[in-house]
Amino acid sequence: MKIVISDPKSGKSWQKELEAGREAMFFGRSIGESVDGANFGFDGYKFMITGGSDKDGTPMRKDIHSIDRIQAFLSKGPGYHAKRKGERKRKYLRGKTIGEHIVQVNLKVVETGATALDQIFPPKEEVKKE
Repeated sequence: MKIVISDPKSGKSWQKELEAGREAMFFGRSIGESVDGANFGFDGYKFMITGGSDKDGTPMRKDIHSIDRIQAFLSKGPGYHAKRKGERKRKYLRGKTIGEHIVQVNLKVVETGATALDQIFPPKEEVKKE
């Protein structure tokens, strides 16, 4: 499972791949819940679950109270953006509860720890094209 951590203060986001077995701590949790960062290597941090997606890229939505993938008739919001005013469409979505089909979980920093996220995630080296 991949986690994407967003820091609203700096506007940056980072990705981290969780080790096998650590992803089970997210199962059964839903969008809007708080998670302690010490469980996966971020001592002193607290995160809030803001969303995620499954293996097909289907987004999670907080107003669907399920773990399953369903079809919903949408006019706006996560999963569909109308091109014209009043346009609606039936789209597949995931419920707000995290299950075994979710491969990406989005987190937002609520409380910061002693070390900055910039130090935990070193900057990537830029590849120069010749």
